[in-house]
Formats: sequence, C-alpha cells, structure tokens
Amino acid sequence: MTPSLREQFERLALRLSELDALLADPQVSADIRRYRSLSREQSEAAHVVGLFRRYQAREADLAGAREMLADAGLDAEMQAMARDEAAGAEADLQRLDADLQAALIPRDPDDDRNAFLEIRAGTGGDESALFAGDLARLYQRYCERQGWRTEVLSENPAELGGYKELVLRVEGDGAYARLRFESGGHRVQRVPATEAQGRIHTSACTVAVMPEPDEAEEVQLNPAELRIDTFRASGAGGQHVNKTDSAIRITHLPTGIVAECQDDRSQHRNKAKAMAVLAARLRDKERSERAAREAATRKALIGSGDRSDRIRTYNFPQGRVTDHRINLTLYKLGAVMDGDLGDLVAALQAERAAQQLAQLETGAA
Repeated sequence: MTPSLREQFERLALRLSELDALLADPQVSADIRRYRSLSREQSEAAHVVGLFRRYQAREADLAGAREMLADAGLDAEMQAMARDEAAGAEADLQRLDADLQAALIPRDPDDDRNAFLEIRAGTGGDESALFAGDLARLYQRYCERQGWRTEVLSENPAELGGYKELVLRVEGDGAYARLRFESGGHRVQRVPATEAQGRIHTSACTVAVMPEPDEAEEVQLNPAELRIDTFRASGAGGQHVNKTDSAIRITHLPTGIVAECQDDRSQHRNKAKAMAVLAARLRDKERSERAAREAATRKALIGSGDRSDRIRTYNFPQGRVTDHRINLTLYKLGAVMDGDLGDLVAALQAERAAQQLAQLETGAA
C-alpha cells in the first residue's frame, strides 16, 4: 500500500470519529435530512475504516511471523507454524488491499438510477437506420439478460427498416452504471442488404445514455421557456391506431432541446414522460459541458461526454467488435449483437476504476 493511500485511510478514520460524535448530537438527530446524510456517510466510512484496521492487524501478524522465522533457535514445528502464518497474512493483505482500493473509489450517485437510452442514425443513410435497429435489439436483449424493463418512449422508424431515432427508458438496478459506457459513436462495417455488388460499407450511429433524474433533483423547467405541441402518434394502423392528438413534443426554447413521447394513449402521461426526458437531456447537457471544461486540462479516457468520438467498431466480415477507448477487440460479434455485452462492460468498468484510483493517488501525493 502506498503512503499516500495510507494517509487517506488515516484521515477517513478521523472523519469517522467526527461523524460518530455528530450523530450523537440531539440537534443533528432532530434534522432528519442531515441525520440521514450523515448516517450514510458514517456507514460507508465505517466499512472502509474496518477494512483498514483489519489490514493493519494482518500487517502486525506478518511482521510477528517474520520475526519468529528470523529466530535461529526456533524449533522445526514453530518454524512451520510461523511460515503458515506468514503465508496466510500475505494472502489476506493482498485481498484486503484490493478491497480497500475498490472501497476508496468515489461512487457516482447516478449509478443506481434508471436510464434513458437514445439511438440515432448517422452517416450511411438507409444502412445507418438498419444498424440503429440492430443496436436497439442489442440493448433490449442485454436489458432482458439483466432482468431490466425497457419502455419505448418515442420512435421514428425508417422506410426500409430500423430507426432514424429511438428513445428507450431502462428501469432496473444499476441500469445507468452499466449502460453509461455506451454513449458515443458506433461504427459498423459490413455489406448492406441493399448492396448488389457485395461491397463493404461503413455507417455510423450515435448513442446517448443519461441517468433518469430524481424528482427532487430534476432541472427546474420554466413554463415560459417551453413550447408544447400535440400531434397524432404514428402507428401501423388497424383497430389500435391512435385517433386523438395524444402525442406530445416539448421544446426547450433557450437551448432548442426537444423531447417527445407517443407510446401512451393518455396525453397527460405522455407529457409527464416527455418532461422527464427533457429534464434528463438538460441535465446531461450540463454534465457534458462540465466534462468538456475538465477535459481542457485533463483528457478523460472514459465518459468524457463527447459523443462525436468513435467509441466502438462492429466489423461483420471479420466477426469482431473493437472498443477504441480501451483497445479491446473481441471475436464474438454474433454474441455481442445478441446482447452479450458483459465482457465489454466489465472491461470498461475496470478501466474507469483504475483511472479514478490513479487520480486519487495523484491528488494525495
């Protein structure tokens, strides 16, 4: 363990003592909101400090075992016991060190939230729209594997299939934490179904993933800055065709950001969902602008918020998918397109954790 990390754990132990004293104060317990906030902080700090104290105890055990082994007068049985103790302590220290590093990484409060996932066709015309449909299926299958619920909030189908634009709401534990890495440009290389000569084309789509804001933390929307339009939802027709203007489109006039919802027959429910999407987009715009400012001084490897960057390539002739942010190539394109994103997500999460830990160590140095 580096000296800088050890100092951080010692400071956290002091903070835990402060929190214990604060929670014992009647004035603090009378303020429910503050008490809950401090209780959460105390619980997290107690967990980390507990790990650190166990680490220190095993360090002492290892030092004692090595001291015994250095004693030339120790009999064979005691030496064997000391060797076993040293080996056990070293294994425990390695495990505790990994646990402590993971516990020290700051947790993003958005990670536990539901997510809005937007897919838009980009360069490539009809093939781009078809690929947007393939991405939609990929994410819906991935959500099924995670036991999450998906809901189509708005869709703009393309003439030959796929989508010009699709907005999904994903509901489930840790949805944003695992989908957040999908934001960016997705490039596909394959022979389109519309290509008669068998030539490989390159097309692209953009994906944006945003956390669904809590009601208490939603962006405050000024009604005077909103234009709300109603229209008839598009559909396949038949007995279920929407015969009323229940679809809603909301435009935030200062930014030009638009959100719409047409999946429900209730205009009131569609309006509520469109407002939630609009709030999430405005919040995401603020996050992206903040990330861009930070990136001016320090380039972020992951999650910079710059959606113009190409993050991933899906090469069908070679059956491979490459994530350019971490230089990871997998030759399992068929499985990935069927929703098997586990390896990619795990690698991206590990890279982000390593980057965050490196920043913590740099900041503490």
